[in-house]
Amino acid sequence: MPSHEEYVKFIAGQLSEAGGITYKKLFGEYGLWKDGVFFATVEDDQLYVKATPQGADLLGDPEPVAPHGGNPNMYAVEDVEDKAALARLAILTAGALKAGSAKIKKSKPVKKTSKAASKLDYKKAYKELYLPKTAPSLIEVPKMTFIAASGKGAPGSEEYVRSIEILYGLSYAIKMSKLGGAAPDGYFEYVVPPLEGLWSVEGEDFDGRGIEDKSKLSWTSLIRQPEFVTQSVFDAAKETLCKKKPELDLSPAELITFEEGLCCQAMHIGSYDDEYKTIEKIEKFIEQNGLALDINEERRHHEIYLSDPRRTAADRLKTVIRHPVRKNS
Repeated sequence: MPSHEEYVKFIAGQLSEAGGITYKKLFGEYGLWKDGVFFATVEDDQLYVKATPQGADLLGDPEPVAPHGGNPNMYAVEDVEDKAALARLAILTAGALKAGSAKIKKSKPVKKTSKAASKLDYKKAYKELYLPKTAPSLIEVPKMTFIAASGKGAPGSEEYVRSIEILYGLSYAIKMSKLGGAAPDGYFEYVVPPLEGLWSVEGEDFDGRGIEDKSKLSWTSLIRQPEFVTQSVFDAAKETLCKKKPELDLSPAELITFEEGLCCQAMHIGSYDDEYKTIEKIEKFIEQNGLALDINEERRHHEIYLSDPRRTAADRLKTVIRHPVRKNS
């Protein structure tokens, strides 16, 4: 599973004391540079640095690994909370690489490390929820826990963008809580689930179509949370994020449980502006199967965003579109 950019930003921030840190996409994952020297990667939300004698000394002589296959020539960095230690690691590793002293004992090629295999990826484990076919189908959506933030306005509005920053910030604060020695009871390794959105227009049964003035939209942005996340875990994450980003107003965020029930859904591939094509297929399926659309104030037009629009061409965006339905009486 590719790394989340929010986690990469977090790592870059943790390395910032080294100075000259940049990152960019690299073969589907992310590479990190210090003063133009490529010294690390983030793969499957895990930081790796190139193996050097200096890095080995700092990390306690770790075993080299091969996160992307081939010769094991990287070190996995497990503790990413100590900014001073990370900065020193970056400075020494990049310096060694620049000086040409980064030689390690060669070993036989190995298969890609299976570290990520131990992480629960909700999209893969619950394909029926996150990876439907482009042809509409019915699904009974169970109760789940989410961090949510609600507001009004267009998707690109300042309030909407801020809500996304809050959701990812809190989600990663929970994910990274283990590193501070404060892992919640029942904690397990997992991939942060995708962003979701519930959309409506006041006074209308909005089905995702026919909105010209997007400032009239009301939305609830959501990110699913692992089963071990309780209100106390959520509150602790808010305290952590507040310390790191005191300028960020976390008051819109809340922890909710949400049971969507019977729905019809389909995978939309293409621009958000073309979603009406998939919605038409969904509504036709609903009619043909003797069901009724059940959109109201409580059950809303639902989208799950599987692609990053900043890095994916509009015609390749993948979005799950889900509409609540009921059986005709």
